[in-house]
Amino acid sequence: MRPVVRVVLQVLGIGVLVAGGLAVALAALLAVIMVGPLLFWLAWNVLDFAGAVGLPELGFWAIVLATLFLVLSWFGKVVITGIVFLVEPSWFDGAAEVRWPEPTFRNFVAIALLALLASRPHAHAHAHKRTARRDQT
Repeated sequence: MRPVVRVVLQVLGIGVLVAGGLAVALAALLAVIMVGPLLFWLAWNVLDFAGAVGLPELGFWAIVLATLFLVLSWFGKVVITGIVFLVEPSWFDGAAEVRWPEPTFRNFVAIALLALLASRPHAHAHAHKRTARRDQT
């Protein structure tokens, strides 16, 4: 190892670099966890997509569950459905008259945000792995 590199590492300390990397990774994870519900809240409550389709606005936990419902796999959707049916079935007591939203730019942006949450980029990664395995055989 070069003397200059050794001096720089000793001055900074390798532990500081590792801690900084962990802090950045944790911040990225928190940002990803918070972005989903924020996008759902923006589309549903702020852009008033709920009113456009005839449904009520949602509170914090309903937004978190709806976001998770959009981004999780089939098993996650079943677990969330079980939670809602078993723990708080009164969520289904209200009557709603669902309708197709008006074709406005605001509704288009809301649908695009919800579709962004519902798209699963990791599904494409699994398809790529299957293709790569077939190529090897």
